[in-house]
Amino acid sequence: MLHAAEIGFAYDPARPVLSGVTLDVPAGAAVGVLGPNGSGKTTLLRILAGTHRPTSGRMSFDGRPVEGYTRRALARRIAVVPQETQLAFDYTVMEMVLMGRHPHLGVFEVEGPHDLAVAREALSATGAAHLEERDFATLSGGEKQRVVIAAALAQATEVLLLDEPTSSLDLGAQLEIAHLLADLNHTRGVTIVVSTHDLHLAAGICRDLVMLRAGQVVAAGPTAEVLTSAHLRELYGVDAEVHLHEGTGQLTVVPVRRTLQ
Repeated sequence: MLHAAEIGFAYDPARPVLSGVTLDVPAGAAVGVLGPNGSGKTTLLRILAGTHRPTSGRMSFDGRPVEGYTRRALARRIAVVPQETQLAFDYTVMEMVLMGRHPHLGVFEVEGPHDLAVAREALSATGAAHLEERDFATLSGGEKQRVVIAAALAQATEVLLLDEPTSSLDLGAQLEIAHLLADLNHTRGVTIVVSTHDLHLAAGICRDLVMLRAGQVVAAGPTAEVLTSAHLRELYGVDAEVHLHEGTGQLTVVPVRRTLQ
């Protein structure tokens, strides 16, 4: 579905952000992008979404170059969930979710019954239907994230690109969002690419991982093959023990010490 071939990107030609990044995201996949701060994770998501154009390499969606799509056409199929959602005005939850319908509306067209039905279905899918009439600003962090994901689903049900979706949440909300994303992927077939520092989130919901360091891929492939002590040492400069948790059947990472690099 999404294919990045030898992608390079730079705001300043002397300081590339990404270099030679190749990534395949098949339909229905769940892919995690890991890496330290400044490794290019957010920039890669923006290129996958078509909002940034690579300075080198090729980016395609469904076998067609991304630049061959209009921004509106891409937005109908690919939605981005940002790390933070800052609003200039007060909006209700329903108003927030209906914003996701804008790529589907014509010039001067307003939302109709179908758009309201799509928005309510998205809220139901994210377990946030009971919040419909609440002011977005009054919600907890976990509730806000559910609503933002609902808005993304109302926009595009094929591909969700998420940037640090659990970074500001407490442990309970982190688990809720992890379960929500896994359900959207497994039950609804939504393709998910998630940039995260949360190794347990990545291990729990992602079948494949891509590790970025200084804008280059240091490891990529199935989660069980990529999430190893050796790769974590190379990626983060940390000695860590990686175990298979007997109760959950997923990999668990225990950081031990910082290493010298």
